[in-house]
Amino acid sequence: MVKIVIDAGHGFNTPGKRSPDDEREWTFNNKVALYAIAKLQTYKDVEILRVDDPTGQTDVPLTTRTNLANEWQADVYASIHHNALNGKWGQHSGIETYTMDNPTANPKSIEIAGAIHPRVVMAMGISNRGMKRANFHVLRESAMPAFLTEGGFMDSTVDITKLRDDNYLKAQGEAIAEGLAVYFKLQLKPIVKELPLVPQQKGGGQLYQPSMQTIINSTIDVLIRLENKQEGALSSIWREKLAQGTLTDSDAIGILFIALDRGLLGDVK
Repeated sequence: MVKIVIDAGHGFNTPGKRSPDDEREWTFNNKVALYAIAKLQTYKDVEILRVDDPTGQTDVPLTTRTNLANEWQADVYASIHHNALNGKWGQHSGIETYTMDNPTANPKSIEIAGAIHPRVVMAMGISNRGMKRANFHVLRESAMPAFLTEGGFMDSTVDITKLRDDNYLKAQGEAIAEGLAVYFKLQLKPIVKELPLVPQQKGGGQLYQPSMQTIINSTIDVLIRLENKQEGALSSIWREKLAQGTLTDSDAIGILFIALDRGLLGDVK
C-alpha cells in the first residue's frame, strides 16, 4: 500500500496568496489537488491523506500538516502551489518543482520530483523554470520524500490564461498523479464494464428476454396448454405479448405460478 499525502498549500483567505485580480491561490491549488486525488484513486493499493483544510477556510499550520504526515507514516508528501512574483501583472512565466536543499535530504525526493516536474511542464504548456532546492518547512520537516510544485504564476499574463482553464488544472493534477504512479509502479484498477440495462416497459418491469430459443418454445407451450385447460381459459394476450417481445419478467413469473397451481408443469416436455 502506497500512502500519499496531498497538501493544497495555504488557505482561501491567506494574505498575499492571490492574483492581481484577487483570484485566490488556494482555488487553483485545490482544483489541482482534487484532480490529482481523483486520478490516484484509479490505481490499486493507494491511500491518500489530505493535510490542508479541504474547504480552504482555515490555513492549517505547516507544523500540523507535517506532523499529520509523519504520524501517518506516509511514503511521499506532495505540496501543490502556484507562484507569484510581485503581485503585479508581468510577462514572467513557468513551472518550478522544489525539493529540500539540505545535502542530507532524502535522495528519493529528487527522484520523485524528476518523475513529476516534466509531466507538469508538458501538461501546462508553459516554460520550464527547472527543478530547484529550497528550505521550505514541508520539505524540511517531513520524514518522507517530499516535493513542492509551483504550477505557474498567478501574476503572469502568460500563465493566468492557463490557470483560469480547468482543463489545464485537470491536466496538471493528473500529471502529478501519473508521475507518482510511475515512480511507485502503481497498477490501474481493472475497469468494470457495466452491462446494458434491458429496456423497460412503461409502467411495467423488465422485459422477458430468455437467451435460449428452447426456453421461449417451452414458454409458448405452457401458454397454449394454459389457454386450453378446462379449469378456465387463460387470455391469449400473454402469448401475443411474448410474440411481440413485450412480455415482462413479472408476467413470466405469474405464468409460472398459474402453471404450478394447475399442475401443468409435471407434463411439460
